[in-house]
Amino acid sequence: MAKGKDQDELVFLPLGGSNEIGMNFNLYGFGPPHARKWIIVDLGVTFGDLTTPGVDLILPDPAFIEDHADDILGIVLTHAHEDHIGAVAWLWPRLRAPLYATPFTAFLLREKLREAGLDGEAPITIVPLGGTLSLGPFDIELITLTHSIPEPNGLAIRTPLGVVLHTGDWKIDPDPLLGAPTDEAAIRRLGDDGVLAMVCDSTNVFVDGESGSEADVRDALAKLISGLKGKVAVGCFASNVARMDSVIRAAEANGRRVCLLGRSMHRMAAAARSVGLFSGLKDFVSENEAGYFPPDGILYLCTGSQGEPRAALSRISEGNHPHVTLGKGDACIFSSRVIPGNEVAIRNLQNRMADQGVRLYTDYDHPGIHVSGHPCRDELARMYSWARPQIAVPTHGERRHLLEHVAFATDLQVPQAIAPRNGDMVRLAPGRAEIIDETPAGRLFVDANVVTVEHGEALRERRHAAHNGVITVAVALDGRGKIASGPQVRAIGMPADEDYPLDEALDDLAEEAERAMGRLSGADREVDGQVESALARALKKAAQRVWGRRPVVEVTVLRL
Repeated sequence: MAKGKDQDELVFLPLGGSNEIGMNFNLYGFGPPHARKWIIVDLGVTFGDLTTPGVDLILPDPAFIEDHADDILGIVLTHAHEDHIGAVAWLWPRLRAPLYATPFTAFLLREKLREAGLDGEAPITIVPLGGTLSLGPFDIELITLTHSIPEPNGLAIRTPLGVVLHTGDWKIDPDPLLGAPTDEAAIRRLGDDGVLAMVCDSTNVFVDGESGSEADVRDALAKLISGLKGKVAVGCFASNVARMDSVIRAAEANGRRVCLLGRSMHRMAAAARSVGLFSGLKDFVSENEAGYFPPDGILYLCTGSQGEPRAALSRISEGNHPHVTLGKGDACIFSSRVIPGNEVAIRNLQNRMADQGVRLYTDYDHPGIHVSGHPCRDELARMYSWARPQIAVPTHGERRHLLEHVAFATDLQVPQAIAPRNGDMVRLAPGRAEIIDETPAGRLFVDANVVTVEHGEALRERRHAAHNGVITVAVALDGRGKIASGPQVRAIGMPADEDYPLDEALDDLAEEAERAMGRLSGADREVDGQVESALARALKKAAQRVWGRRPVVEVTVLRL
């Protein structure tokens, strides 16, 4: 082996998913530092929240690896959740590397690429379950795991410097209902042969015990639905195809037909059927047909369990769904967990439904109707006992998750454990694991279908306007620069009270704008920029005095 700067190294570089849950984007590099070859494992998104108004999707910034795009050997996708494949269609044109996925994941990926106009341009190689592929110095074996979506895979990545087990998302479900159980034998064989490092899911590292089986959820749902008499709606993640299957079979066991509500429900159902799932189930009832069924003969399987404003459950709760209404005597079951950050939206959704007389059922009052798709501590301990890695590298977690995972792995006698942040390049071999470099690792925002930088001007202005309001002022000037009309002042989002009505406040601001014009010289009045700056400064100061805020001020200068 070459030495010094020409020495081969095996490195791991997370650019998303380490220090956050979601937006998974992991790189493995092999070779000397000046000539590394790379593979990418997963390329996912996370979602906007109240701090990113107008931004629905957030992507990892691929700037570092984009500069090395010619050295990317492939993008390998572990499973089809959005936080693992959702950024592919957005970022593939910057990377242009071949894609590798199992059949279910490939089906959904093709749909995304087609919607992005990349159908036929981005090559997808379908890898069978348990299959292998070779990408330069990386020989990759897919390891069957269990999760909350079909075909979840761990990756055994073999290199000349050792084997890495990249788990992706997983749990240990002895009865997953859809797909095979975790391939314990394959993982034990890896452990027997020697695992250099395990890069492992940290989502539930604080949760004792085990995550639970989907088979138990199916039994709990069937029992709950059997006691309900009116119409029933069930909200769950569309990507949780095993849960969809459980709900559908529980409905049919109780004499109910199923109507899917929400585009993603239909998309996931089509993907499931493309790989032979949902066998033996009756055809779904259309939204138009569902209204002809008696209340105790229909179940609506809905998107929107997280309170998303345009999803099916929100539209039903607001009374503006074109085909479905729920009211007194009906029930809504939330067969999903609350994603942190969605608490307010979910509470508002549930309050609207309760106000309509709908009976609500959640995993808080009926714990058996949902289980996590990620491993709890007992499952993590079992995985470590099977794989026996020399190095533990936690991923898929916030900082507190990763550090707890390091402590847990250390307690399990793993010789080395390291918790990189996004952008930390970890040398796994040769020598002890250590962070050897820090690379750019930011975020990109999808804003109005445009990919922008994380802290772009548009979002800063939107945040400022959301907190401080907007004032507009228009003034018309004649040929000598004197006021011919205005200034006219309008406001958006500014408060008022009985003692000082908004109209009166705006009149005062208009007078302030007129005084600002009076302070301008004749020459300055001839320059639109000077007029705009003077009026904006004057109105911001006046607004600060009146409301204690400095709103966005937009000035329009008209010349006659």
